[in-house]
Amino acid sequence: MLAIRAERAFDGERLVRGGVVVLLDEGRIVAVGRDATVVPADVRVADFPTATVLPGLVDAHVHLCGDGWPGALDRLPEYDDDGLTGVIRSSLTGQLAAGVTSVRDLGDRRAAVLDWRRRAITLTGPEAVAPTIVASGPPITSRNGHCANMGGEATGPRQLRAAVRDRVERGADLVKVMASGGVMTPGSDALLCQFQLAELRVVVEEAHAAGLPVTAHAHGLPAVEQAVDAEVDGIEHCTCLTPSGIQMPDRLLERLASRGTVVCPTLGVAAGSTPPAALLAIMQRTGMTWEARQAHAARMHRAGVRLVSGSDGGIGPRKPHSVLPEAVADLVAGGVSAADALATATWCAAQSCGLGKHKGRLRAGYDADLLLVDGNPLDDIGALRRVSAVILNGAIVGKSADIEEGPA
Repeated sequence: MLAIRAERAFDGERLVRGGVVVLLDEGRIVAVGRDATVVPADVRVADFPTATVLPGLVDAHVHLCGDGWPGALDRLPEYDDDGLTGVIRSSLTGQLAAGVTSVRDLGDRRAAVLDWRRRAITLTGPEAVAPTIVASGPPITSRNGHCANMGGEATGPRQLRAAVRDRVERGADLVKVMASGGVMTPGSDALLCQFQLAELRVVVEEAHAAGLPVTAHAHGLPAVEQAVDAEVDGIEHCTCLTPSGIQMPDRLLERLASRGTVVCPTLGVAAGSTPPAALLAIMQRTGMTWEARQAHAARMHRAGVRLVSGSDGGIGPRKPHSVLPEAVADLVAGGVSAADALATATWCAAQSCGLGKHKGRLRAGYDADLLLVDGNPLDDIGALRRVSAVILNGAIVGKSADIEEGPA
């Protein structure tokens, strides 16, 4: 049993001040209280006198097979199985160091992440210390479409149904489909649709029949509208790009909010990083700016759209497997309150990833996956970058704290 004592807590929705103690036992949160009365005698106490304790962060959009170096996605076919395993382990280590205790992988190379997760059940020692993984397997894409080198090409109803069934058989938690082209794939156009509406509906129908949700990669406005028409459960990026920049009609905004579609705007970039040439080209072509993307996400939030934070980690140097705090900070920069922005990476993200029954909150009975940061992120969202400790399954795996024996 271990007690975590901090100056304040963010419980997944709101800030609790005045000194907080979180009692952990056998990988679960046993109690949360404002004073030492929740701590039995002879229990170890880890003291963080200036910190805020939060639920471990949930990164709702990562690519664990991406090593974060230039050309990460282009080089995926160069890795053999052992090479991909090494990248996945390194990616998970980077996520955990940033306070991310759960990830949703939305595109691997030939189901490598699904295979790794299946094998990881037998791991022991340091290798077993890794975030929880929710995974889609390779994204379904058109012939020679965006991220085709991940192995998910399919065309026509028969192939699309077979692609969904393959993911079901491999144990995927959801289906990812590339409704538009993407910036990082040569020959792919992010403003254009990759499927017909009827084809997207086939994917959704087949996935829903198997009990799996569908999330759609969509940058261009036509693809976002098509994804909503197909009744997908989530939209990744949701940039609503047009030749004249980001444009989201009011009616589309209303439909996203009323349907409860989960949107992951994939904000967050490494400080001081330079956009790759392909991204610079589309920014120049459309007039899109990063500030416009921040404002676009905030507008969706104000309209009641369900936002979650995901980093797109692994796709390149601007998107390392440690950048989720920057995605939360970008929401705040766009005008979202700090509490609501933090919720997109804790409770809201856990819920949208199918983990809401046991992750994303500081509450008795929930998993003992915690993050402690120096300072108050509701006053200064930059505090999210100042990791004091990470706790996974009830054990401190990140930085150390002052630990004393006996009652708090």
